[in-house]
Amino acid sequence: MMRAVLFRGAGFAFLWWVLAEGRPEAWGLALVAASAGLLFSFRLLPPRPERISFIGLLAFAAYFLRHSVKGGLQVAAMALAPRPDLAPQLLEMPLVLPPGAPRVLMTAAIGLMPGTLGVCLEGDRLRFHVIDARLPAAAGAEALQARIARMFGVAR
Repeated sequence: MMRAVLFRGAGFAFLWWVLAEGRPEAWGLALVAASAGLLFSFRLLPPRPERISFIGLLAFAAYFLRHSVKGGLQVAAMALAPRPDLAPQLLEMPLVLPPGAPRVLMTAAIGLMPGTLGVCLEGDRLRFHVIDARLPAAAGAEALQARIARMFGVAR
């Protein structure tokens, strides 16, 4: 429990530091905001004894950065050269990830893929929006789930 408090507290403090652009005069409010975020995070996502592989975390970070840039460039290209034949679609996929942080991360991180956005997480299924059904979104979502499973040490 103490590890979760320290880890999440440091995360919220870092997030505030980034948002406040490192200004020291913002730390008074940062303490209040980070504490509130910490309390709400424990209410919404109680700590669980999950183990994250350090190698898996590094591999996921590299994957995330690479696909974030690729996805951003692809969506920017779509915006600059609009195509009238886009085919938006809602897709649904089964999740093999355990409840808790792995599924929440999957729902949030699916937005790194070009033209996708996590919409709804219900039970063992994730629904996500795809801006164009011709994009290989289902395969990309499966690859993302595999990366997250490796990071959390989940056997597939």
